[in-house]
Amino acid sequence: MEEKIIKTEYSEVMQKSYIDYAMSVIIARALPDARDGLKPVQRRVLYDMHELGIKYDKPYRKSARIVGDTMGKYHPHGDSSIYEALVVMTQDFKKGLPLIDGHGNFGNIEGDGAAAMRYTEARLERITQEAFLSDLDKDVVDFIPNFDETEKEPGVLPAKFPNLLVNGSEGIAVGMATSIPPHNLGEVIDAVKAYMLDETITTKGLMKYIKGPDFPTGGIVTNKDDLLEIYETGAGKIKVRGKVEIEKGKAGKTLVVISEIPYPMIGANISKFLMDVAALSESKKTQDIVDISNQSSKEGIRIVIELKKDADVDNFVNMLYKKTRLEDTFGVNMLAIANGRPEVMGIKEIIKHNVDFQFQVAKRKYTTLLAKEREKKEIQEGLIKACNVIDLVIEILRGSKDRAMAKACLVEGKIEGIKFRSKESKIMAAQLCFTDKQANAILEMRLYKLIGLELEALINEHEETMANIYRYEDILDRRDSMAQVIINELEGIRRSYGKKRKTTIENVAEAVYVEKKVEEMEVMFLMDRFGYVRCIDLAAYERNKEAADSENKYVFSCKNTGRICIFTNTGQLHTVKVMDIPFGKFRDKGVPIDNISNFNGEKEIVIAVASQMSLNLYRMIFVTKMAMMKVVDGGEFDVAKRTVAATKLAQDDEVISVVALNDQKQIVLQTAEGYFLKFGVDEIPEKKKSAIGVRGMKLSGSDHVEQVYYIKSGEVQTTLYREKEIDLQKLKAAKRDGKGTKIRVS
Repeated sequence: MEEKIIKTEYSEVMQKSYIDYAMSVIIARALPDARDGLKPVQRRVLYDMHELGIKYDKPYRKSARIVGDTMGKYHPHGDSSIYEALVVMTQDFKKGLPLIDGHGNFGNIEGDGAAAMRYTEARLERITQEAFLSDLDKDVVDFIPNFDETEKEPGVLPAKFPNLLVNGSEGIAVGMATSIPPHNLGEVIDAVKAYMLDETITTKGLMKYIKGPDFPTGGIVTNKDDLLEIYETGAGKIKVRGKVEIEKGKAGKTLVVISEIPYPMIGANISKFLMDVAALSESKKTQDIVDISNQSSKEGIRIVIELKKDADVDNFVNMLYKKTRLEDTFGVNMLAIANGRPEVMGIKEIIKHNVDFQFQVAKRKYTTLLAKEREKKEIQEGLIKACNVIDLVIEILRGSKDRAMAKACLVEGKIEGIKFRSKESKIMAAQLCFTDKQANAILEMRLYKLIGLELEALINEHEETMANIYRYEDILDRRDSMAQVIINELEGIRRSYGKKRKTTIENVAEAVYVEKKVEEMEVMFLMDRFGYVRCIDLAAYERNKEAADSENKYVFSCKNTGRICIFTNTGQLHTVKVMDIPFGKFRDKGVPIDNISNFNGEKEIVIAVASQMSLNLYRMIFVTKMAMMKVVDGGEFDVAKRTVAATKLAQDDEVISVVALNDQKQIVLQTAEGYFLKFGVDEIPEKKKSAIGVRGMKLSGSDHVEQVYYIKSGEVQTTLYREKEIDLQKLKAAKRDGKGTKIRVS
């Protein structure tokens, strides 16, 4: 075969490939269908379980069996995604209406994962069988080929209620994401009925039935007035609070009991909430907490916080709402596949799509049922007619040579070759005109059907068939009749599976937390050479002064209400509240500075540490590796941000010295190649922190400033350079921006 090379623009190929990939993720993976509210993987799991016969009244089957069969037949994307979808459909704390009945460890509300699929078992829930899968044999939806065209799968399941609203959905596609909260089944069905009776009903009218989201975890929706706009546009933010109850504890203490949590808190966020509450106590945001315990069980959530006897309970609860995830936000973006494309819809549009789908399903269902009843009617009428002339039929059968001859006589009245007992029988046989199906039924009829009671039952069955035909024709001819059938089914589902609402919908004022003023006091800041920081009181420092000064790199006093400033070699200034630094005993280890600030110990080096209050009293001298220098007013570093630029740096430059300008008279710059330059500090100009500064010394080649020394008036200062002691006072004074003196080492 001759090789064919197609030349094309690379960007066009990439663009087309990416669009194809994006559409595949959007349509076939991440987003649910507005009709049945299911993603493809969920639909395939449910259909596969239906095909395997794992129904609600049958024994459980291993999850691994279901996952393997689904992957092999319908969903070739890996077992983890299939099992995860199966697990979520069993979890009553994530789904308002679980679709799968799980047996075994399927995880819990606190974030523990499900056991491996080889250990767990599952079967369909009864509502799934009745409301999603029961009519699949009635040609109600189209079946499409699977990935390798060896099987057929439904393109959508004939869901009998808007599952997209009842169970909600979450998914991240390419360039878009969906986040739909769950709602109460009974309320959604009432809204669907209201829409079917009046299609001009507004979203506000529907909200008389759907009060708001109904999260499986309960909680309180606090922005009721915002729901109308959210449900009209399909996007917005729902504020959810946990439910808090106050109980009396022992010895007059108060127990703050959290019995319901916000829906976004499920999973690992429960443990994070407990850590956040503990952190409030550790950071002295509150001193009212005596104990925290998680007493949750299968019966429900119960997180208990024990407070001191004289605690301000209301203010403490408001602090939990403001400082922790006890009050959280559920971002709503009701995006789903409608008419083959992704669309953001309000609740009316979602209900409309589901109702339109219900009518399509009902039309196909009753068309199929009508065809079956008409076929039964034809056969029943043939059998009744045959029973009326049964003697003639028997005579034809006894006189025929084979089945074909007897059938030809029954259908077309052909009497050639058939032996009759009388001429009258022959004339009557020639007048027979049964249909082909009737003739087959007569030929296969058993003799017991000739019993009088059986004949009567056949007539009654025929009357029932005629009633069904009339009913089905009425349903198909009149939309009102079809609507009533759908409503009756919805009412049956509501009676069988409707539950009381769990989430309260209110308008609640924003929590007001009055932070208690911390009593200002002076503390000692300690930071060792490994970057661990802590604060101790002045008395503890005085008792251990010698050890504290020798064991720590930075030791200074500061106010507990102030901030600590950390200057790094990258020119950044990181600030930390003193309140965030652990306050304790002298021998406490402290915490790494990385943990309580934006300082990155892997990429940055601490050049200087000082209290923000002390910086306001001084000007700061900056010196860089490339000999750039300046003086900056310390007040410029009085900032609230956790990280700001302390100075501007040239490319490949870095800060090597930051000191407060006190009573230093001279500065000495020492380079790596042994050049020393001494000049007066007053030659360094004052600049803004955003300036790069001026050159302090001329450098040759790859040389760079290695050390900076400051000399005070009348002070004798020496240093070692390559094991040679140098008296800095005896160095010749020069001007800034000189080359300096080369120190010779023998």
